[in-house]
Amino acid sequence: MPYLDSFARPINYLRISITDRCNLRCVYCMPVRGIKQRTHDEILTFEEIVRVIKAAASLGISKIRLTGGEPLVRLGLPDLVAQIAAVPGINDISMTSNGTLLAARAEALAAAGLHRVNISLDTLRPERFRRITRRGTLDEVWEGIEAARRAGLRPIKLNAVVIRGMNEDEVTDFARMTLDEPWNVRFIEVMPLGDNAAWAGDGYVPMSEVRARIEAAYGALEPVRGPGGNGPARYYRLLQAKGTLGFISPVSEHFCFSCNRLRLTADGKLRPCLLSDAEIDLRAPLRAGVTEEELSKLLQSGIMSKPQRHHLAQGEMPHTRVMAEIGG
Repeated sequence: MPYLDSFARPINYLRISITDRCNLRCVYCMPVRGIKQRTHDEILTFEEIVRVIKAAASLGISKIRLTGGEPLVRLGLPDLVAQIAAVPGINDISMTSNGTLLAARAEALAAAGLHRVNISLDTLRPERFRRITRRGTLDEVWEGIEAARRAGLRPIKLNAVVIRGMNEDEVTDFARMTLDEPWNVRFIEVMPLGDNAAWAGDGYVPMSEVRARIEAAYGALEPVRGPGGNGPARYYRLLQAKGTLGFISPVSEHFCFSCNRLRLTADGKLRPCLLSDAEIDLRAPLRAGVTEEELSKLLQSGIMSKPQRHHLAQGEMPHTRVMAEIGG
């Protein structure tokens, strides 16, 4: 059974940033200059990551999501996935990726035990893709998506961060995709984190506006069950559509009451809440020879320190890390 936090929420999900490096420079995630890269010694080894996962599994955590930065820039990822898949109690392994490096790796990851992927896709227009990501091409992302489909990594969820003046005019284009093919498109409110906190305020689009745009174009949305996983999206379907539309509203309609996750940064800090700077250092204890029981107690303390909710509406926001350093 999952361990309960102080608000009786069962915590069964651990998101792990395996690297703070990324091959893109998305405007809402990372400064154009990039971030100060941590050395290899500062980043958790695969062995250390697996030790944390084993301790987490002993507390009832059964779902693991690998994130970055961009997780596919780290060498040997299939080996890590295979090690995670061998941990008793872990029954769901997923990954969030920008998709640009996925085409050559999807088959090996699926064979190692990866179940599904979420792909960041903020625009369907090649020239706009380049402006938002500052690097890479849209064709590379579609090649990665198709490779994931062939490898059986399903369901594939396409995540679009909606930003005013940048891509909010495309939400109906994304919705149209779901009419004839079983795409799972999810729209996400931009969040004020780190260096982009002030900028995000100008770019913010509430999910109520996104829904209104789609319904004005295609008619009413009907609530449906989500396609795999138990994340924060509220899912809907257009009439007779083959795919789904998800809406993730961390700012306008927070879902803290059902939060079931912890986050582990690439440099070994446990974050009980994405939108709080509070962290618990696991790297130092790991390298000092901590026992599994002691590691479990550190994770328990992280679970019990989860706040009831974030306070973005009151102007309280994290500043110590950008999204690429946390893993979303």
